[in-house]
Formats: sequence, C-alpha cells, structure tokens
Amino acid sequence: MQKEFSLDDILKFEQRYRATFVNSLGGFKSLVLIGTANESGQTNLATFNSLFHLGANPPLFGFIVRPDAVARHTLNNILALNEFTVNHVSETFFRQAHQTSARYDADTSEFNATGLTPVYKKDCKAPFVKESHIQISAVFLRKVDIEENGTSLIIAKMKAVYIPEDCLAADGFIDIEKAGSITCSGLDSYHSTTKIARLAYAKTNVPTTDLKLTQ
Repeated sequence: MQKEFSLDDILKFEQRYRATFVNSLGGFKSLVLIGTANESGQTNLATFNSLFHLGANPPLFGFIVRPDAVARHTLNNILALNEFTVNHVSETFFRQAHQTSARYDADTSEFNATGLTPVYKKDCKAPFVKESHIQISAVFLRKVDIEENGTSLIIAKMKAVYIPEDCLAADGFIDIEKAGSITCSGLDSYHSTTKIARLAYAKTNVPTTDLKLTQ
C-alpha cells in the first residue's frame, strides 16, 4: 500500500528529514568527485551527485551547485581557472569521497584530508583523482543562476577523457560497471550496480530486442 504526501506535508517536514526525503526521490544518481585548484595552486576536491549529459556534439555536460550560504570553493576555483576535472568514484574509495563533503576551510585540501592522490595530466591546471578509473578534463562554459532556489547550473565542455582500454565497446559504449564506477541515492547511500541488458535502438513496429555487437 502506498502512502500519499502532499506538497503541504513535505513542506512541514523537519529540514534535514525533508532534504533526505526529496533527495531520495530522484533515484540512482551519477556520483563523481570534482577536482579544482585556485590561482595559487591550492587544490580542492568535492563530491557531486548531479552530473548530467547535455549533448555529444560538442560533448557537453552540466551539474548543479547548491546555494552559496556557505563558501563554495569548487565554484570559486572553476570561475577563477575556467577548468576542472570529473572523476568517477569506485567502491575502493567511496568513504574518502563521502568525506570530501565535510566543510573544510579554503586552506585545507580535501586530497590531504582524505588520503586521495592528486595527479596532473597534460596542460590541465586542475588535479585528477589518481584512484579514479574514469576521468574527464573539462572547460567551464557558463553559469546559469536558478532563481527558484538559489542554485546554479554549471555548463562545461569535455577537453579530454581517460578510461581503461578494456572498458570501451566496439560501438563506443563505455562499460562503467566494468571500470568499477558506483552510484548513489539520496544524500548518503552508495550502491554497486548490475547491468540487466543493453537493448537495440527502438523503432516503431519492431519488437524490442537485446543489442548484439560484432567486433
């Protein structure tokens, strides 16, 4: 049996209860660590669960930054250097990833605080997470302020992508499960995944079938 909650019911929830309740409704979400640095080279690392695909040509994605009632070191660094990294989280270091959400001051690097390892690649000024198996170098494009709740949408373009060679299928599909990427739900629940199937491109008047690839 289902229990109904009206908008009035939800708005009457205690603040933290409401945040946990509403955050759980979106289902499983992408879990990443965003690496940044300021103009002095001070590194920062923060976990985000709002990353989403915007387009493939050019390759764009976005994520949401919460209201700036407290210092937003990640956003400040992105606006300062116009670039950052996105790093998938795996089961081997999800606890350290979670710890990056603590409110460290600007002079404390979450890399040092959690024991994760910063690594630099090519001309990217922002640090990658060495422990991550899928990494993206990104260029900041635009910040869109959302009036309704004071959040901001960050739009970025991919500059380079690093993935394990054996996780790339013949059709370009990246097997993130094979790479060890995990997901999350709500604010604090972490999950491994099991792929059910890949399905062929849907067409009208054609039965749904499993995708079969030829190498």
